[in-house]
Amino acid sequence: MQNQEGNGADPQSASSPHAWADLPAQLEAALPKANEAATTDGQLLAFTTSNAIDAPATFGIKAAGSDNALLVTVTNGKAQIRTGSTDDALFTLSALPEQWQEFFRQTPVAPYQSYWGMFGMNIKQEGIEVQGDQNAFAHWTHVWRRVLEILHDTLVGPTPVDEEPEEDEDHIVGRYVYVTSPVWGKCKIFYEQSGEGDQDILFLHTAGSDSRQYHGVLNDEKMRQKCRMTVFDLPAHGRSFPYEGYWPGMHTNTEDSYVGCIAAVIKKLGLNKPIVCGASMAGQICLAVAARAEEVGAGGTIPLQGSDYLNMERQWYDRSPYVNQSLFNPEWIYGMMSPTAPLKNRQLVWHMYSAQAYGIFHGDLDFYFGGWDGRTRMAGIDTKKCPVYMLTGEYDWSNTPAMSQATCDKIPGGMHQAMKGLGHFPATENPKVFVGYVLEAIDHIQKTRS
Repeated sequence: MQNQEGNGADPQSASSPHAWADLPAQLEAALPKANEAATTDGQLLAFTTSNAIDAPATFGIKAAGSDNALLVTVTNGKAQIRTGSTDDALFTLSALPEQWQEFFRQTPVAPYQSYWGMFGMNIKQEGIEVQGDQNAFAHWTHVWRRVLEILHDTLVGPTPVDEEPEEDEDHIVGRYVYVTSPVWGKCKIFYEQSGEGDQDILFLHTAGSDSRQYHGVLNDEKMRQKCRMTVFDLPAHGRSFPYEGYWPGMHTNTEDSYVGCIAAVIKKLGLNKPIVCGASMAGQICLAVAARAEEVGAGGTIPLQGSDYLNMERQWYDRSPYVNQSLFNPEWIYGMMSPTAPLKNRQLVWHMYSAQAYGIFHGDLDFYFGGWDGRTRMAGIDTKKCPVYMLTGEYDWSNTPAMSQATCDKIPGGMHQAMKGLGHFPATENPKVFVGYVLEAIDHIQKTRS
């Protein structure tokens, strides 16, 4: 771990949750440094510098039950932090005192690594509330996230992060191929391969992203020696072309279209009983692949961040004419990652989620949230023919380790392990750490099949 010097003592050691009931008072000593940092912070300047910001916009940050708040006023190229009343705020981020105390630890535990994590999806946090204009909250998500990070770092110091080795050589070869799958039809897709090993493994990217997520794994020496790795971008994602009948904004994903596409790629590329591994939406489809292993031609699955069912009240900010999805989408998922992951890897995830076409993310979530329901099918998976080894990052507040374990418990012979120091995008966040877990899973699958 690379430690970075903080700007003062950890306030957790000298304060109780009650002290956080007045958030501005607790952060008072850090505010001058936070305002100074805000004037030079490259990310905040990039987020706030725009001639389209033609009038000041103010939002608040406070402890629940308190009338005293931090107020952040955004103008073109500037964000100024002060104290005051939320009457002046378009919206206010509110949380219980004890929740702010957890957020302001130098290395927060899940789900306190982000306000999104505190706000909750499947880890529901009582006391979290966004007060005021909800559209304004979505408009300014990138700014309030960065302001909170600056406040955190000036108060307790930056979270120590893992080192990422510099690479000067790439071992990945990419090509295009035509495949035809159910629902989506014919499509020209982009795929990449790496490795000289005997074990075929097919990696699948998350919803609303592309397979650049796996470049760190595809270049890992141990993985290249053990496996022949393949990744591809789903139709209309990343570097793949739109599919037949596609209209911008109308994309949707289903089990049949997804499984059919995976089976078509395996057949087209001549993969030999590959292990299929993917995260989030792809973690769920790995469970579907295990249930349909003969049809797909799979020889094992490693579901990452997966479960047999996941549902929630859908939000439409990721497909809204009133919200910039190239800002909102990456911000929504940014807080699902481990705060100890190397910054450049977290920024890569942000970049990929900002780069996808309109409606792709939302359409993929049609499958992720409620479209996939394997609750009655897990007991029927034959793990002698298609072993299942589930892995779940501890910092994921979308699909928690407990949810994955509950699913694994239904699969005869299934295995599950929680991954320390990883979140929703384990292969991208910290490839070196992830590879250790995935090699263990591959070994289990090979031994079970033999």
